[in-house]
Amino acid sequence: MSGIDGTGASIDPRGVLYPARLPTFHRVEAPAELSGLVRWFWIPEWRLAPGRTSRQELLPFPASNLVVGPDAVTLAGPTTSASHRDLTGSGWAVGMLLRPAALMTLIDDPGALRDVEVPFAAPSLHGDVVAAMADPDRDAARSGAVRACQAWCADRFPTVDADGLLANRLEEVVAGDRDIVRVEQLAARLGVGVRAVQRLAQRSVGLPPLTIIRRYRLQEAAQRLRDDADVTIAQVAADLGYADHAHLTSDFRRVLGLTPTGYRRDPDSRPDR
Repeated sequence: MSGIDGTGASIDPRGVLYPARLPTFHRVEAPAELSGLVRWFWIPEWRLAPGRTSRQELLPFPASNLVVGPDAVTLAGPTTSASHRDLTGSGWAVGMLLRPAALMTLIDDPGALRDVEVPFAAPSLHGDVVAAMADPDRDAARSGAVRACQAWCADRFPTVDADGLLANRLEEVVAGDRDIVRVEQLAARLGVGVRAVQRLAQRSVGLPPLTIIRRYRLQEAAQRLRDDADVTIAQVAADLGYADHAHLTSDFRRVLGLTPTGYRRDPDSRPDR
């Protein structure tokens, strides 16, 4: 696994616990006209020897994905603890990482999706993606699948309204500013009250705003522990707003089931060289 997506750009590894275990993975940024609805399209493909299993372990991620597989389309909600998928044989998936504005139009209560994946009726999307992925030219297959997803999104989603824009802004601020560690800070950045932020987060993501903040910070902690052998756990904790080393360790153990030291020691957590 090279850590490079289909466009030649580096893959954002924050949502993956052990990037070295990934199958072949391609990611395509959404075009400008869909950027308020989809962050990117992602396509893993795998072909494993008989009897082999590849376990994909994922960090909890405060967002939802629409996923097309060979047999069905599913809507996977935000996760609150580490999860995994075991890959066997050969296969593929085509996913869309949804922006909050898009999720708000697909389901009335995103909180109902928390830690679950449910069937989603989109027969035309499924048929077009499956047909595209059948192309023996893998580059052409992936390109065709992404085009099918883009066309479906253009037809399915309305223009992003003011509420959707604010929900997307919430996501952008939390994801992009590691200094945001409290809901009060987030509310101030958005120019609204704390209760308004709480309602917006539940309606557009399905999680409380503090949970969203902490999940992004935990992803960043894991990435820094993987990528920088010289940074101390105490420094990571301080940089990401944890009260101290012990609080980061507690969060790591509670959510991921292991300590920062144990994670750093595991060779599968290290980036490819």
